[in-house]
Parts: sequence; C-alpha cells; structure tokens
Amino acid sequence: MSVKQAELMMLFVTFSWSSSYLLMKIALTGVDPFTLMLLRFSIAFLCVLPLLLRTLKFCTKRTVVKSLVLGFLVYSSLFGTIMGLKHTTASTAAFLGTTAVVLVPILEAIWTRKMPPMLTILSIALAFVGLVLFTVKDGLSLDIGALYCLWGAFGYAVYILVVGRMANEDDMFPASLLQFGAIAIFSAISAYVFETPHLPQTGLQWGAVLGLAVVCSAFCFVMQSIVQRYLSPSRTGLIFSMEPVFAAILAYFILDEVMDGQGLIGALLIMIANVLKNIVYRIRYMNAQRKRKIWNRKRVA
Repeated sequence: MSVKQAELMMLFVTFSWSSSYLLMKIALTGVDPFTLMLLRFSIAFLCVLPLLLRTLKFCTKRTVVKSLVLGFLVYSSLFGTIMGLKHTTASTAAFLGTTAVVLVPILEAIWTRKMPPMLTILSIALAFVGLVLFTVKDGLSLDIGALYCLWGAFGYAVYILVVGRMANEDDMFPASLLQFGAIAIFSAISAYVFETPHLPQTGLQWGAVLGLAVVCSAFCFVMQSIVQRYLSPSRTGLIFSMEPVFAAILAYFILDEVMDGQGLIGALLIMIANVLKNIVYRIRYMNAQRKRKIWNRKRVA
C-alpha cells in the first residue's frame, strides 16, 4: 500500500467515524443508550471473531484482563458521548469529542509531573476557551449534553494513554479485538439493570445500528490498524482532526443542525487547538527520526 492510498483510506475511516454521531442520533430514537451499545458491540465482536480466532495463540489471562480494562474505558467514554447526543446536537458532540486529543497532554503532565511544551499549553488554552463557548449557554447556565460529551472525551483520553503504554506488547491486537466483547458484556449488564432492552423498530434504526457495528466499529478498527503502518503519527492525527468537520457537514445536510455564532467560534478554536497539537506530534516525530539517524551513523562509524 502506498502512502497516498493509506491517506485516502484513513480519510475514509475518519469520515466513517464522523458519521457515527449521526448514526447514534438516529438509533437513539428507537433504543436506549446501553441497549444501543450492546447491539453495536455484539455485532462488531461477531465481525472480528474470525480475526480473533487466528490470534488465539497470543491470548493469555493477562490478555483477557487487558481487554476488560480497555473495554471498560471505551464503555464509560461511549456512554458519556451517547448521553450527550440525547441532549445536544451531533456536531457539538463531534467537536467536543475531539478535545480528548488535547486532554491527553494534561493527563500526561499530571502523571509524569512535567510541564508540556509551550505550543501544547497554547493548544490547551484555546481548547479550554472553545469548551467554555460550547458548554456555557444563556449567561452562566451549563449545557448538560456538552458536559456528558466532555465526560466521554475525558474517558477516551484515559483510553489513549492506557493504549499508548500497552502498544508495544505482543498481545495488544487480540486484546483490542476482545475489547469489543468486553464492551458488549458491560453494556448487557447495564441494559438489563437500568433499561428494558428491546430491538430497533424500523429499518432506518436497524441500518444505523448495523452501520455503527460493521463500518464504524469492526471495519474502521481493522483498517486503522493496517494503514497506520504506512503513516506517521502526526499525519494520522491531522487526518483525524477532520472528524468533527465531516460530522458537522453531515449533521447540517441530514439532520438540519445549524451551529449558532458562539458554537462556531468554539468549534474553530477547538480545531486550531487540534492542529497545534498535531504540530507538536510532528516536531516530536521528526526529532525522534533525527536522533535515530544520528545513532545509526554512530553505530556504522
């Protein structure tokens, strides 16, 4: 696969993920949040099961524990996003979801007790102002949907950090596949405790659920793991930053959602913050590549 093909495929993955906000909004008209998560990840798990069976030799008890941890983090994050979608627009949820990228360096700084680079601090400040514009409405009243979306973004930021620490372990791929099953289990327990589970009632609702499960979950996960081998982290991050833009466009044409002036300014600030964060990743990546080349030259000499 060429770099150009990888970029196009990653762009398609990003577009598919952006459509998940729209699809969840549609599916929630017929099923409750935990039931939606149960259906989505049960079907997704069945889709990736053939791949999982091929990687069973790498699975241990530690792999299962790892998948439960990852699954719980995604379950918690997604619940926040879905509850947010019940109270706010798909485009708002998409833009607030991308703040996970900016929350990661904050959590990293707390964990390592090291100040992030100035460019990162600037991106955090811009994102914070954007968040205030999204979450504070009509004076000082808070948008409950936006707060739920921030819960989802925070959960996903923790997930990114945990995955980053596990990325180089041999059983990471099967653990990532098993996490679909873990999410389905957590969702099933919650659905039967807090809801009265029932299936979607219309073809449109079923289409939304299947789109979320097959395309946005199973296909996008597998495809991302393939194409990221051909792209630098900074380029991948830059492509991902288009997700809320795609979501806002889809929401405008399909759901007739229109942001007010305050929301548009907040969205713009969050987009700028994401681009600045990707520049930081790019600088780090280039510095790492430069150091590796210098080290290799010294070894040859």
